[in-house]
Amino acid sequence: MLKITPSLLRLITMCSCAVPIFAVSAQQLSDTIIPETSVAQQPSQLVQGKQWMIASANHYASEAGAAILRQGGNAVDAMVATQLVLGLVEPQSSGIGGGGFLVYWDSDNHQMTTFDGRETAPFAVTPRLFQDKNGQPLAFYDAVVGGRSVGTPGTIKLLWNSHQQYGQLDWKKLFQPAIKLAKNGFIVSPRLAALVAKDATHLQRWPVTKNYFFDAQGKPIQAGQKLINQPYADTLRKIADYGQKAFYQGDIAREIVNTVQNAIGNPGVLSSIDLASYKVKQRAPICAPYHQYQICGMGPPSSGALTLGQIMAMLNHFPLAKMGANDIASWRLIGDASRLAFADRGRYMADSDYVPMPTKGLLDPAYIHQRAQLLATNKKLTNVEAGSPPWDHANLQTTDEAIELPSTTHFAIVDRQGNVVSMTSTIENSFGSRLMVGGFLLNNELTDFSFRSHIDGKPIANRIEPGKRPRSSMAPTIVMHNNQPVLAIGSPGGSQIIGYIAKTLVAYLDWGMDLQQAISLPNINNRFGPFELEQNTSATAWAPKFEQLGYKTAVKDLNSGIQAISIAPQQLIGAADPRREGKVIAQ
Repeated sequence: MLKITPSLLRLITMCSCAVPIFAVSAQQLSDTIIPETSVAQQPSQLVQGKQWMIASANHYASEAGAAILRQGGNAVDAMVATQLVLGLVEPQSSGIGGGGFLVYWDSDNHQMTTFDGRETAPFAVTPRLFQDKNGQPLAFYDAVVGGRSVGTPGTIKLLWNSHQQYGQLDWKKLFQPAIKLAKNGFIVSPRLAALVAKDATHLQRWPVTKNYFFDAQGKPIQAGQKLINQPYADTLRKIADYGQKAFYQGDIAREIVNTVQNAIGNPGVLSSIDLASYKVKQRAPICAPYHQYQICGMGPPSSGALTLGQIMAMLNHFPLAKMGANDIASWRLIGDASRLAFADRGRYMADSDYVPMPTKGLLDPAYIHQRAQLLATNKKLTNVEAGSPPWDHANLQTTDEAIELPSTTHFAIVDRQGNVVSMTSTIENSFGSRLMVGGFLLNNELTDFSFRSHIDGKPIANRIEPGKRPRSSMAPTIVMHNNQPVLAIGSPGGSQIIGYIAKTLVAYLDWGMDLQQAISLPNINNRFGPFELEQNTSATAWAPKFEQLGYKTAVKDLNSGIQAISIAPQQLIGAADPRREGKVIAQ
């Protein structure tokens, strides 16, 4: 196998005319929707520490979490501070108006758990929420922009519940970095400025949002300028003083409901009852074997751990380490394993509190072996369909058609005690619904449901229902070895998250790359048939070889945002994705 040195990696990443070494991803229904903007690749290198480490998508957020760790806080304390700052400095990706998933390793009790803070559908929704008067699905932005798409936010209650159970420092203290930064201002990053300019039409539709992101002449915020958000500081101060009830009841809740229900041209149905009754759910993790490891993550309503687990479990049947990164057969296996897993995802995966799911069956060793045998032909899979995992339900469901967008954030934290946080959070589309309340944006998470409830008389598992949580692809992951955490990893990217993480795990666990090299490796995903190749990288040179095998190819802006920390006794190693603005801090 070719040894990937740092200098060679930089060369292959920047030069699209190089010898084919890497290749990338696949098509989905949301291909026509512009993803979050890539910034120029940032110089990234491994960071090492011994006591604690944090890796997040923005230096302000990493610094906030690091400050809490320096003050004796644990990983959950730092998580709260980090997420609150991310909602300020990276508002397009996540915030307290959205939701998220937390995978947590409790070192004291030697136990892993997960917290489901996914948004929920309001109780007043109907199956035709995203259909026109003729019963046809709405155009995407007609559904997204405004109150119709807003689900009940879960982030604040996730932070509150996990802190109540595991936190050490006072709740109020954790809000101070974000309050101070909102009050005094932060420097706008090139990424945020570019995204605001790109989304100007939608952001200027709502006066409150427009007044924050644009000046009196309609000029968008610029990279390098200071941006103050006093309303956000005021909101956080209330939640710091009075806890989660300040968000889900009282003035903040009333303002959220009023904004959603009175969004001119596209009102929603979110109510005060939805907010007051919202619950975070603590669930058992989903784990799948890969070599001597267990790949663990968030179960339904996320499809992340199940789909990633299926991919890795199928690949476990093949000698990828021996085949190496330069063999197109490696990428064919990864791509077609992903296609098989995504076929099952579309048929079966949804909120298992509402829809019966073959959760155990999808990772059943005999079923995985059966699916892996389909990959053993050395040829492109021509017919990729959902399989028939062992299951005690006979209901017939049809394939989903939900659109999921790549606008999310991920961060990882390891503290002195060995506790591990792997958290992915979101407001769904870039800038969510574009509705702003109290200095934060509201999600458009309901568009993660299928716009149709049935096709040809068969129900869709991920159909919208009152109180239900839309299916997600977020995949905060902790890799275990000998019942100890050895890696925390995750990424934004919509349904491409799963492929980004699978590629990185194979590169790190099989191909001998260090964590930074594995993350920086050009992305290779195949969800629905075509291979997508990461633009402006050597991945594009793989196109002729894939086409010779019968695949279609497309060059895409596959801007993952992986943050990862490897964990060993007395050694932590962290890496951030050079495609975004991540920062790793350690001690």
